[in-house]
Amino acid sequence: MTDPRSVIDFWYAPGAHALWFEKDKAFDEEIRARFGTAVLAAQMGELDSWAATQMGALALLILLDQMARNIYRGQAKAFLGDGRALAIAKVAIDRDLDKGLPFDQRRFFYLPFEHAEDMANQDRSIDLFTRLYQETAGADKKDAEVQLDYAHRHRDIIRRFGRYPHRNEALGRPSTDDEIAFLKAPGSSF
Repeated sequence: MTDPRSVIDFWYAPGAHALWFEKDKAFDEEIRARFGTAVLAAQMGELDSWAATQMGALALLILLDQMARNIYRGQAKAFLGDGRALAIAKVAIDRDLDKGLPFDQRRFFYLPFEHAEDMANQDRSIDLFTRLYQETAGADKKDAEVQLDYAHRHRDIIRRFGRYPHRNEALGRPSTDDEIAFLKAPGSSF
């Protein structure tokens, strides 16, 4: 049975960091095999009790906001838990569950804001990642700077289109001519 510790141990295992934001079929398959049932349970709200603790909330956010994207890459199901992840992140931050964590854990409390398709949450993403950058020192400072840059790039897309055009196909949404042109440009997708 999956519990928060098993999610955390897997996600932060040596070498896993290099695969977090990459398209890697073997990593996706391993996540599907080990955590596919847990991702579905999280998307259905069956693991919401995890959000009561700091590590439980982190594990739940990883399932909903990250592992779902690995398991269902290119499919609408990849985004099914985004609303739940955002709600959990908001409550967790209000309860200061993000505080006192290292950069590589804290960032996952903020990514649901970056993934939201509305400006209010995008603006909050910028605020959260700016604060994280300011509070990060040492070896993680460069990663915090890169993460803040990604937050700005995400917000720029939402400001321009009101949504992420790279999700249109998976979500069955028609793309505008401007979105089609944008998607053909280098660096248009994450």
